[in-house]
Amino acid sequence: MNRINRIPAASASADKALELVIALQGRFVTGLEKLAGEHGSLQSFKPVEWGRDEGAHGGGIRYETADGDVFVRGSVNVSQVHYDDMPEKKLGSANAISTIIHPVHPLAPSVHIHISWTEMKSGEGYWRMMADLNPSNENKAHTAQFLAAMQAAAAEQYVEAVAQGERYFFIPALGRHRGVAHFYLENYHTGDEKADASLANRVGEAAIDTYLEILADVFNKQAEPTREQCAKQLAYHTLYFFQVLTLDRGTTTGLLVHDQNDVGIMGSLPAYVDRKLLASWVKRMQSPQQQLLEALIAVLPDTSPALVDATVKQKLAAAVRNHYTAFPEAIAMQASGNITPPTVRNHQ
Repeated sequence: MNRINRIPAASASADKALELVIALQGRFVTGLEKLAGEHGSLQSFKPVEWGRDEGAHGGGIRYETADGDVFVRGSVNVSQVHYDDMPEKKLGSANAISTIIHPVHPLAPSVHIHISWTEMKSGEGYWRMMADLNPSNENKAHTAQFLAAMQAAAAEQYVEAVAQGERYFFIPALGRHRGVAHFYLENYHTGDEKADASLANRVGEAAIDTYLEILADVFNKQAEPTREQCAKQLAYHTLYFFQVLTLDRGTTTGLLVHDQNDVGIMGSLPAYVDRKLLASWVKRMQSPQQQLLEALIAVLPDTSPALVDATVKQKLAAAVRNHYTAFPEAIAMQASGNITPPTVRNHQ
């Protein structure tokens, strides 16, 4: 791994948040590699370091894997970006772990987890906590297990978090949700910094540990997948791709703010999608989002299924960036919970 001299944020709160998300990253990567090893796989996660403005404004390390016998795609990214030397910026720093795992076996669900601390120059800050289970072939016992873990980790916030998650991950054009278990707290702060950080840590650990338990259950019972199960996986990964690139506010904001980590930001995308299925959804989109989906389809390989590799990810990032540069008002059509994140407004 090439070392980058990443300058840390000046804020003590940012440093504590960074320690928290780095610990969650280590917990998850270690658990995933251990699980793979227990089932006869040598698949591992390799570190990739990146710097914001060559490290002057932070950066991060992501652990990624692809095309293995257990995980077809996986990314566990930690970042700290700050603007300490730019007084014109309202945003002070943002510290986050953002991870998505797509297993090979169609009965093993994908998962998305995001825990972040955002701090403004004024000293005000808030947590963003997301955890959602994304099976292509749902096992209702696993869904209940994941939700129960979220409720145990955040008993007082659980009802609100599920409601926000159900809203955020709904796809209006398709009339359905991405995923089956949704937990989402946006702009969370009570004034008790220690208690809020403890909640963020509990949510992260619960999502990680429960997902590892679910994967172990699937792998221990693993049977040869059927053609129907594999077809449902491809269709679901296509829906996942659609939701991330046309609705996910975090992905879009990251791409609009800078172009220095496009492959990392696109780490949530599955390896293969159905180009024809995506094309069938164009007519369901409102203008100007029809143009966005058409632009995304245009850069995909004309194969069945279409491989989403690093080169394609960069082209997809450019397509998203070009679209919102041409239609900035379309940002309002992105998904949200109960609150639109302040950093999104500040960056526009």
